Amino acid sequence: MYQLTNELVFPHPMLADEHGILAYGGDLSAERLMLAYTYGVFPWYNEGDPIMWWSPEQRFVLFPEDLRVSKSMKKVLRNKEFVITQNEDFSGVVRSCKEVQRPGQDGTWITDEMEKAYTKLHAKGIAQSIEVWKEDKLVGGLYGVVVRDVFCGESMFAKVSNASKAGFITLVQSKQFKLFDCQVHTDHLERLGAKHIPREDFLRFLGIVV
Repeated sequence: MYQLTNELVFPHPMLADEHGILAYGGDLSAERLMLAYTYGVFPWYNEGDPIMWWSPEQRFVLFPEDLRVSKSMKKVLRNKEFVITQNEDFSGVVRSCKEVQRPGQDGTWITDEMEKAYTKLHAKGIAQSIEVWKEDKLVGGLYGVVVRDVFCGESMFAKVSNASKAGFITLVQSKQFKLFDCQVHTDHLERLGAKHIPREDFLRFLGIVV
C-alpha cells in the first residue's frame, strides 16, 4: 500500500494489494480525483479515517447490451410513473445519497469532504447526476464521474420503490456511455445485468497499459 504525498501521482492500479487497496492519503482536490478516475481508481473511506484509494482485482461493471429490464420495470417506464432528468439537481442527489437510510448500515461513506469534492467536479462538467421526480419531489437518483465513454457510478438512492432503478435504466438506455463502472458487487445491479470483469480488462477499456 502506497502513501500519497502532495504530488499529483498514483501508483499503477495493478499494484493494489489483495484487498484492492492501492494507496492512502493525499486529498480530494478536483485534479487528484480526475487523475484517479482516469486510472480506474476511486476513493472510499469512513469519516475520520485516511482517504483510501481502491483498484479492486475484480471490477463490477455493466455493458449496455447486457442490461436486463424486468416486465414490471418495463411497465413502470412505459407508464411514465417518474419524470427523469439529467444534471438538474446534482447537489440534491448527492445530499440524498448521503442522508438516505440504508438497511444494514449505521451511516454513510459520503463525508462532507466528499460531497464538496464531487460538487466541484460537477461544476467542471466531469461529475453528472440523474434525478428521478414524482409529483415534483426528488424521489430517486444517482451520480457518478465520466471518463471518456465510461460512467463511473458513485452512489444512488430511492425514497420510493423503483425510483433509482428507473433512473439507472434510463441512463443506460440513453446510449451516452459504452460501459458503466459499478465498482463493487450489489445484488440489485447484478439483477440488472452487471457482472465482474478482471481489473486488467477494465483498465484496458480506459486505455491504461497493463
